[in-house]
Amino acid sequence: MLVEAPKGVENIGPIRVYYPQSIIKLESKSSSLSALNFPKESLKHILEDFSIIVPIKNENIRLFDSVIRSIPADCHIIVVSNSDKEKCEEEMKVVEDFHNIAGDPIIFAHQRDPSIGSILEDMGYTNILDNGIVKDGKGEGLIIGLLINKCLGRKYVGFVDADNYMPTSIYEYVLDFAVGIAMSKTPYSMVRLLWRYKPKAAGNRLHLEKWGRVSRITNKYMNLLLSSRLGHETKIIKTGNAGEHAMSMELAERLAYAHGYSFEPYQLIHMLESADGLNLKDGIEVFQIETLSPHMHENKGEEHVNDMILSSLSTIYHSRLSNKDIQEKIVKELKDKNILEDDKPPKNIIIPPIRDINAKHFINSVKRESDIFMELR
Repeated sequence: MLVEAPKGVENIGPIRVYYPQSIIKLESKSSSLSALNFPKESLKHILEDFSIIVPIKNENIRLFDSVIRSIPADCHIIVVSNSDKEKCEEEMKVVEDFHNIAGDPIIFAHQRDPSIGSILEDMGYTNILDNGIVKDGKGEGLIIGLLINKCLGRKYVGFVDADNYMPTSIYEYVLDFAVGIAMSKTPYSMVRLLWRYKPKAAGNRLHLEKWGRVSRITNKYMNLLLSSRLGHETKIIKTGNAGEHAMSMELAERLAYAHGYSFEPYQLIHMLESADGLNLKDGIEVFQIETLSPHMHENKGEEHVNDMILSSLSTIYHSRLSNKDIQEKIVKELKDKNILEDDKPPKNIIIPPIRDINAKHFINSVKRESDIFMELR
């Protein structure tokens, strides 16, 4: 893959956030002064150490099937469902058929599986539980995926959504993850993707938008927060809501996370707030890569968009790095959009790091007690 060479960086304490780098060509025979070349074979050792987590909740089953078929064969696939019973059974059938045909390793878990909740409660990891069951939130499901990957011992983890209408673009996304990891000079690395464009239906045509509504708003306030921290204006953050992202497990195990749709923006906030306390001598590198492939997902309606905006801006509002001016602007933004009725947005539920959890004990217990969990090798 041919990717733009790094164009600039903002140093925030031990964190280096790079300006977005575009994928120029999926395959190339040479590098240049302005572009770096990563042949597929040079990425193989990274891909072999990757697990890709696919969260799913009542999505189109054909899209889900195509998404898992588009993940490179060197990667391990972890599906974490939050679907209702009928959909869950369909997903399990798709997973079994995929494994029977392709032979690729794949794991299936349901985050609301009572066995998983009971085991986590016994282990004292209760922040993601409600009455003994894992909460109904995207972030909580991704934590289950991280615990599974910790048990597998893979060095890297990536996240891709299951509702991609151009599922073969997933193949590029995972290679983009590997390119970001290959560029990193620290074991504590993160890769966040942004789209060349996001096609949206407009009458009988597709309108090629650059930013979704949630990303545009989250990026704006994330950059305001960074600017206040740096003492100069910056617009470096373009991936505040990057659902498609990856990181080294060395970093993933040390981060705290947030409930629901706050999962992705809170990663950045937590790193900014806690980088010094994480005691990472080699620092953290955050790469933002603009894909060559477009990204088109299912339209889930206005309520879903508003929930994402509220969750994202709540994360920024309640950051200890925020100031009164930023908070007032956030409240005005939310009230102007009729998303907020109270004087301030609700606080996020914070999920502690998984570093000290005995993941092997967790998985062995789930295998023994669950009727839903599947590990196909």
